[in-house]
Amino acid sequence: MNEVLHRFKRPLLYLMGPAYVVAGVLHFVVPELYVQIIPPFFPAALALVYLSGIAEIAVGVGLLLPRTRQHAAWATVALLVAVFPANVYMATHGVVIEGMPGGGDPSDIVRWGRLPLQGVLILWALWYTRPPTETDHR
Repeated sequence: MNEVLHRFKRPLLYLMGPAYVVAGVLHFVVPELYVQIIPPFFPAALALVYLSGIAEIAVGVGLLLPRTRQHAAWATVALLVAVFPANVYMATHGVVIEGMPGGGDPSDIVRWGRLPLQGVLILWALWYTRPPTETDHR
């Protein structure tokens, strides 16, 4: 099983890095969508959206560069922990995202499903925090 999973490590990295870059860019393209999911007790919601967008772009690029991969993976874990309150807020307050193409009222399954998904994303990022092995270069 470990060998099968290991075979997907590099291709998944090339999915993960660009996904964070795209997500980060979207923070600048449609910031108003992200502002809506920031819990109201956080100050300067728009600034937080931009900061998290910059962070997502940085970790996405960093994951793709062998020299920065491990640090970027740890930064990804930190970022996912930092944005977790927004996912909790969405789930517990039934946030409807105004202006979302296709409708911004996700089902409860989607709202609550994002919470364990964060755990999966953290585990995925942790996979790249270890130094590369010989089999990583095959």
